[in-house]
Amino acid sequence: MMPRLKWFAWVAWFLLPAALSAQPDHLLARIWDGVQQAQAQTATACGTVVETRSSPLMARPLVLKGKFCTEGAVRFWLEYLPPHALTVRFNTDLLNATGSDGQTEILEIGSGVRRAQATFSREGSIAGLQKDFSITVTENEREYEMKFVPRTEAFRKRLNFLVVKLNKRTFLPRSIEVDGRSGVNSVFAIDITSTNEKLPAAIFEVKKSQ
Repeated sequence: MMPRLKWFAWVAWFLLPAALSAQPDHLLARIWDGVQQAQAQTATACGTVVETRSSPLMARPLVLKGKFCTEGAVRFWLEYLPPHALTVRFNTDLLNATGSDGQTEILEIGSGVRRAQATFSREGSIAGLQKDFSITVTENEREYEMKFVPRTEAFRKRLNFLVVKLNKRTFLPRSIEVDGRSGVNSVFAIDITSTNEKLPAAIFEVKKSQ
């Protein structure tokens, strides 16, 4: 099964606009406006993902290739291809992770996602987020890069840092890097190949119980 920390990389995209509001300087304001506009204009998105996973205990990095689709901030589907087959579905409340053995792990994470979004949208949320993370933003000719380093123990015990890179033209994600306290580092290279297509409901169907 996929380590739970990796799910944070995908859920992090749902929370990105709130995170960007934590340092309201000119660069962040520009990114904030762009992300808001991109999310308003992008009802659905599909593409490919390549995860490169490494750790001191691995002789060589593990490369996993897959495809994904998202629908707003309430549904996503991720399927890794053999030989590392894994399917992850999130739909409103539930997250399912199904391995190559056909076994499915079921987690209720929707309430946590909504609680975080509601917290970040309230007055005073900027100070709260800055208490949890140190946030650094840079840019180059192609992309914006945001690095989140935990300040509080609640996040530090799981995460060393999180890096999100955005396409500078579209403000859509190019990559997400998660560096965990377990020693595992995963970089998700994201290529969005289509947007605003009608997606079959079946790809987001989740099991509610075993």
